[in-house]
Formats: sequence, C-alpha cells, structure tokens
Amino acid sequence: MMKQFLTLAVLALLAFQACKPSNRNETSIPALQPSVFHPEQFSTVHPEKKPKELISASGDKRIDEYYWLNERENPAVTAYLEAENRYADSVLAPVSQLREKLFEELKARIKEDDSTVPYFKNGYWYLTRFETGKEYPIYSRKKGSLDAAEEVMIDVNELAKGKAYCQFGGFTVSPDNNIIAYGVDYTGRNLFKLYFKDLVSNKNLPDTFDYAGGAEWANDSKTIIYDTKDPVTLRNDKVWRHVLGADHKSDVLMYHEKDETQYAFLSKTKSDQYILINCAYTQTVEVLYLDADQPTGTFQSIRPREAGFFYEISHRDDKFLIKTNWNAPNFRLMEAPVSDPRRENWKDVLPHREDVLLDGLTVFKDYLVTAERKGGLSQIHVIRWSDHADHYIEVGEPSYSAMIDNNPEYDTHTLRYSFTSMKTPTTVVDYNMETRQKDVKKVAPVLGNFNADNYETEFAWATARDGVKVPISIMYKKGLNRDGSAPCYLTGYGSYGFSYDPYFNRDKISLVDRGFVIAIAHIRGGMEMGFKWYEDGKMLKKMNTFNDFIDCSEFLIQEKYTSKDRLFAEGRSAGGLLMGAVSNMRPDLYKGIITGVPFVDVLTTMSDASIPLTTGEYSEWGNPAIKEQYEYMKQYSPYDNLKKGNYPNMLVLTSFSDSQVQYFEPAKYVARLRDLKTDDHVLLFKTNMTGSHGGSSGRFERLKERALEYAWMMGLMGMDGSEMKH
Repeated sequence: MMKQFLTLAVLALLAFQACKPSNRNETSIPALQPSVFHPEQFSTVHPEKKPKELISASGDKRIDEYYWLNERENPAVTAYLEAENRYADSVLAPVSQLREKLFEELKARIKEDDSTVPYFKNGYWYLTRFETGKEYPIYSRKKGSLDAAEEVMIDVNELAKGKAYCQFGGFTVSPDNNIIAYGVDYTGRNLFKLYFKDLVSNKNLPDTFDYAGGAEWANDSKTIIYDTKDPVTLRNDKVWRHVLGADHKSDVLMYHEKDETQYAFLSKTKSDQYILINCAYTQTVEVLYLDADQPTGTFQSIRPREAGFFYEISHRDDKFLIKTNWNAPNFRLMEAPVSDPRRENWKDVLPHREDVLLDGLTVFKDYLVTAERKGGLSQIHVIRWSDHADHYIEVGEPSYSAMIDNNPEYDTHTLRYSFTSMKTPTTVVDYNMETRQKDVKKVAPVLGNFNADNYETEFAWATARDGVKVPISIMYKKGLNRDGSAPCYLTGYGSYGFSYDPYFNRDKISLVDRGFVIAIAHIRGGMEMGFKWYEDGKMLKKMNTFNDFIDCSEFLIQEKYTSKDRLFAEGRSAGGLLMGAVSNMRPDLYKGIITGVPFVDVLTTMSDASIPLTTGEYSEWGNPAIKEQYEYMKQYSPYDNLKKGNYPNMLVLTSFSDSQVQYFEPAKYVARLRDLKTDDHVLLFKTNMTGSHGGSSGRFERLKERALEYAWMMGLMGMDGSEMKH
C-alpha cells in the first residue's frame, strides 16, 4: 500500500559507550559553571523596520514592523538570515570542538550498515538497508525467500547525488510486482514528483507527475490513481486516473475537493480490494471508495461529511469496518455491509469505552488487532473474530510505547508489533496470536557498551492548576541524587491530538550520560489520555496546553529533579508555539529554550488563506474572521505577546524551504525579541538554507543539528562535555 508522500524519518540505528561502574551509589553532578558564551562581543543583527498595519475582520489593528520578511525572493531577507547565521556561529565558537565531539559521539551510536526487519507481501520480502558512510536508505526485495538474490528497487543515495536536499516520499509496487511508483522532493517544501520504474528492465518510465500527494494502484497493474496538490496552498485537492504509457494530458479528473478546509488523501484497504479517498482535516471526514478491480468506475461516498463527525474505513470480507466518533468521543468500531454502507446499517463491533481510546487497528482473516490508550499509555489488544476471545500483549515497563508494526499480509496468525521506552531501543516482535509466543526479530543496535539497566524510567503525574493530573515520562541515569542539581531537558507538543510517546532516542543518551534528566510532558492537546484530552487543548481551550507545560516544569523543580537555573525546554513546530507561549508567560522558569521551526505568528498566518495548511487548521486554532476566536488566539500568539523584559536563553531554528511553518515566522519573532529583551541572555537564530520542516535530509547531517543544540545547552551550563561521574 502507498501512503501519502510524507517526510519519512530515516531510521538510523544506535549506540554509545556507557560509563564504567564504580562503588558509589549516587551520581555526582558537576557544579554550575558560568556560561562559556559572550554574545556581547559581537554585534547583533537588526533588520530594517517597515511598519505594516494589519486589520482583522472585526476591525482590530496590529502593527507588524517585520512583515516584509515574508518576501522570500528579496535579497535583503536572505542577507538578514545569513547575518543571523554568522552571528550564531560567532557566539557558538567556544563550543565548536564540543559540537564536533558530540557529532562523532552521536554518529558512533549508529550501526551504519544496518537494515530493517524484512516484511512479506505478495510473494516478496521487502527490506530497507543502509550502507556504511552513506546518508540515505536503499530499498530492496527478495523473491519468495530471504535466501534469494537481492533486487535493489531504489537507492536513494543515487537519487540524492548532486542535490542539496533529497526526501524520498515512499513507494508502492504494482499488483503484478513489475512496476514501482515512488515520490521524491528536492525542494524541502513537500513538492513531491511521482516517478515510475520498471523493475524488470530496471529503467524509469516516461510517466511523471508534479505536485503529487500520493498514489495507489488499481488491480490491473496499469492504472494508477493519484492525487495532486494546489501549487500555492499545497492542499491535496484533486484525484486523477492515469494509464501507464498514455498521454498525461488525457488523465481523468476523478474527484475535486473544493472545500478549502479539507484535504483529499488516497489510501488502499489492506485487502487490496478498495481504493479510498479520505476527505479530511482533523475531525470532519468523508470517505469515498472505488473497487480496485474497476478503476474506470465512480467513487462512492460511505457517508456525507458532517462537521465534527469522524470515521475511518477498513475492509474485511463483505463488510466495511468503521472506526468512528459517532456518539463515542473515544471512538468505537462498527461494521456495515459493503453492499449498503449507509449509517443506518452500522452495527457495533467494539463499543465505546469511557476510559479507553481506540487509536488504530489492523485486520487479519482470523483476528482483529487494535491499538488503544489507557491511563496515558499505549496497549495492543488482540481479538479473535470467531468467538471474540481477547487478550492484551504484556509489556512490562512503567513508561513505554507499544505500536502495531507493518502487517501487510491478511491470512496469517502472526502479528508484528514494536515496543520501545525511553531506555529500551525499539524492539520488533513477531507475535503468534494463537499461541501467544513472542519471537524477537530485532532490537535496534546500540554500538559500544550501552546497557539499558544503567537507566531508570518513571511515569509521574503533575497536578495542573485546575486540578487535572498530567502525566510525565522521565528518564535518568541510575544513582541520580534528587537534590535539584541535575540539568533537565523537558519536551512537549500538545497539538493535533498527536500523542508524544516515550520512545527511545539514541541521541539523548549523550545528555543522560552527562547528568541530564530527560522528561516528556504529555500535556493537553495530545490524545495520551483520550479524545477529551485533545479537545481540552485546542481552539478556545488552548491555554490549557501552555499551563500544563508550565505546571509540569514546576513539578520537576518541586520534586527536586532539577531547578530553574538548570531546566531547559524544547519543542518543534506546534511545539515551537508552545515554547513561544511559555517563554512569554514564565520566562523566569527556564535556563534555556530550544524552539525548532516554531509556529509563533499565529494570528497573521491563520489570517492568510494562501499560506499552506492554514484553511485546514481553522478547527485546530480558530478562524481569525470570527471575533471570539481571533481574540482568544491573540491572548497567546507568541509574536503578538512579546514585551519589554527578561527572557531565557533561546536557540531558535528554522529551514528556509519549510512549507509547514514558513521561515519568516521565527525570523520576525527573533527580530522583535531582539528589540524588546532587556537581559544579556543568549539569543541565537539559525536558518538551514537547504533543509525542510524536519531539517536536513541526510541521516548524518541531522546529527550535526542535534550536536549544535546539545553543545549550546552544555555551554550555557559551563560543562566541558565530559560524561558524569558515578
């Protein structure tokens, strides 16, 4: 199956030299040292002010002196960004050797010639592997047996030659196994181009499409259904039918999504019987289906869209399985006959549960497997179709994440799932649903002497100011003395219903081994505690997200995990909005804040329908044309709430080509903050001139960005980068 061409995190895989044990039971944390940075030695950057009056639909007036920084082609804009980069490099000079040391350390954890666990589909074993020294993955397959000869389908290293940026967007193989369709973006703006390659001749076909969103094969192996994006807003809005070899101009427009708040995404059922158009953004959904054996047919709607009515479709035999929020805030699973799937024919399969969120599912011939959340943690539920006998897969750690993995085969009793925690590398397991036997296929390798037993994890609860209990996942080195002397790295997100799971991050071992406490605040706006957790952190309740993060920060200080002068906070994208809000609300609470590709100019962006993602996100943040929603957003929009005063040390990161959060949001934010801050703390702004929303595309280049962030924190702490003592 082919999903949408999205930025795929390259799975590079892990390791580090653990500290040698000693006879001491407590960990010694280095005394707080002065910052190694001296920004006063360098001239800060101040772009020209060109005041522009912005008037809302309700008549409210704002003055934006840096609005002009959105002029992407203006040489003065590029000059400003490059000047900020030079200033940042000058200030960071004292930790240049530490940055290099950290980069080599992070890189040393990766088993460079690693590969994924193969999965079987339609007669072939598929795998992804990396070669030593190379930035990008290689996608290959073996026919029938893992002992068969390898067929390299796509070597992304070859695609990336001579390119500053290369993002591989995924692939789908035709049902007859002969043609692969794949997407590539060279811009960093999610502008994927769709290509086709004949796997028999190993040559690309002339068929190509620009602005591709995703693609699915019809079962005749010659017809491709694909969707395209509007070139300005990047909204997936059209679905087309193409026959390989035919003139592209003759492609048939099968669907046009005219609602500017909706996106049209393609998918195919696991049964390979139906191609789906999922018209959705957040909770308003309509699904249309087409028999994959009849690609010249017409897409039919399962149920017309209704505001706030959500549903997703799977297929089994003569039934559609429907995950829905219909009278079920935490979702329930229903079924309807394919012959007549109208809502009046929907029947319960798994009823709604007040304390359990139905997060996802995969369908097998004899079993149904659901991904669920309860009490802030994920769990996997196995149910036999014949008698509904069920059980949960045991995990055994206090804070963890368990996920349904890649399971393309329908007629099998083997479920593949993966498990991870903040101290446990991702572990892939093949699970026999009949016998309940586990076969560990792979533990992500960590080179050197890494030992998970050297670390502790906790699942704690902070009490928010309104009395709500907010979960926090915590990790630290064994022997930590909780006296407030440890530096702490606290992250959060809290938007779009995205649950920030406590997964293993090999990079953060570099922090933990130097005495840092690592924590994740599972704040409202995600769905860790159910759908209401999301609803209570969006729209006119968005302030709960920021208050929760601040209250989790204070919990960590009160419980002596850290102290104000050692607490760092980090968030990216919508998590960058979180960072901007908390730095305005409680600047005294943090030693430093790292904010990546931050969504900080909420009012201006949400008022401009031409900016990608804007119209689809009215249901997340609000529509500024509605006065009540405008006024609420104005309360927290970081750019609009900057004022004269002291701010924490701040490292602001962005990418010039980012299509999800435009570079000019953090650029304006930093320029105004420089005008208003009255402290002598370090404020650095770095722009990746060739990266995307996820930063650089290569697996090693990303590590350089991480090394910069870690060296910045250690420099502020006066740390020399040595590992902590035992």
